[in-house]
Amino acid sequence: MKMTFYGQFVAGEDQESIRPLIRHNRAFGVGSILDYGVEEDLSPEEAERKEMESCTSAVEREGSGTSKREKQYQAHRAFGDRRDGVISARTYFYANEAKCDSHMETFLRCIEAAGGASDDGFSAIKLTALGRPQFLLQFSDVLTRWRRFFHQMAAEQGKAGLAAMDTKLEVAVLQESVAKMGIASRTEIENWFTAETLGVSGTLDLLDWSSLIDSRTELSKHLVVPNMQTGQLEPLLSRFTEEEELQMTRMLQRMDILAKKAAEMGVRLMVDAEQTYFQPAISRLTLEMQRKFNVGKPLIFNTYQCYLKDAYDNVTLDVELARREGWCFGAKLVRGAYMAQERTRAAEIGYEDPINPTYEATNAMYHRCLNYVLEELKHNTKAKVMVASHNEDTIRFTLRRMEELGLYPADRQVYFGQLLGMCDQISFPLGQAGFPVYKYVPYGPVMEVLPYLSRRALENSGVVKDAWRERQLLWQELKRRLRTGSLFHRPA
Repeated sequence: MKMTFYGQFVAGEDQESIRPLIRHNRAFGVGSILDYGVEEDLSPEEAERKEMESCTSAVEREGSGTSKREKQYQAHRAFGDRRDGVISARTYFYANEAKCDSHMETFLRCIEAAGGASDDGFSAIKLTALGRPQFLLQFSDVLTRWRRFFHQMAAEQGKAGLAAMDTKLEVAVLQESVAKMGIASRTEIENWFTAETLGVSGTLDLLDWSSLIDSRTELSKHLVVPNMQTGQLEPLLSRFTEEEELQMTRMLQRMDILAKKAAEMGVRLMVDAEQTYFQPAISRLTLEMQRKFNVGKPLIFNTYQCYLKDAYDNVTLDVELARREGWCFGAKLVRGAYMAQERTRAAEIGYEDPINPTYEATNAMYHRCLNYVLEELKHNTKAKVMVASHNEDTIRFTLRRMEELGLYPADRQVYFGQLLGMCDQISFPLGQAGFPVYKYVPYGPVMEVLPYLSRRALENSGVVKDAWRERQLLWQELKRRLRTGSLFHRPA
């Protein structure tokens, strides 16, 4: 294994044994994103059992309360094994709080190793490793319904179909609608919509709307949704157990510990994206970390999946939020790892497919989101983006737009990322040309990284035949830019 798959895709068994590879890559201008690649090798039945237990509440399991979550945000036995159809992302299943603490300790060691390996390292974490996924499902349902409620109010005001950042509600009309629905008293409504919270424009946008639930401090109070038929704010569940409240709190505490360690070690922390039924909560919790830790520079990077239909709205809203609140925007752009699973789940359970209809539409979405962020970088030197892609056209697009916008490699605002053992024909020419480029560097004992290696083998089955062509094309492009000199040196 060490001479074949393991040697190709895994750096070594422990932090000490990976140092030679890290030094070798650094000599060619390629940094490292350390990733402890050990995974549980669960049977499908065991994975399904763990998922169903961890995604339902005590009230639901006892049968004393039915879930009021939308079916997209409920656990479904047929999709209990979240590994099914996923070849390029690790999956964590909740066992208990001690296991989450163990995952946190693993992430802490990765952060420490990344800090010791270089002065500009990255580390990646997954929030499903840090807590009970029930919370992520419920919070995602709340956030989605709250956003949908905003768009329903917009439709009533004749503003349906606009882009998220272009949709603005007339506050006076909205107050009247909310009062008629009986959702709150007149006094409560006036306290929601004040000049102090919304300014004096007389309108509010989706960011203003989302801030309305920030004023609720207890986690359980977040978990209410507007019922359009009754006009009431209804709890998703009738009650939470004390243990469930503690589990939610512990998840947030683990995130805070990791962010503080990253800040201490000078390591950027990338929060990986996951399935769409978890992602609204993951993104929102990541934003909370960014507000706290992205003060002087972007320490926390959120991940945006560009195969999603709402990717552009998500990117533009978060860029605007960072502008308004004065923290530093940090993003990683990916296409996405769960397409087949997401499509099948949506079709079988019966909700709208969240994925762009075609490969070409996803490419267009990726470039649209990337272009928007690059435009922001031109005017905001503290914002940064990781272009996490193996796609030749995307790398070309990024290089061209950087040149047009005057974004220079030495500014270290635009990073590139690829997996260890894949697309070296992209990574190393970029590194040698002075661009900040990183490899995801998995490590761990041979027998414990076999699940990771099996996915890499599947993912690479159709890649090898194109490698030489990509190498030649990319070298031609980089040599052309080296000759002009315009991309690698600031004008005098």
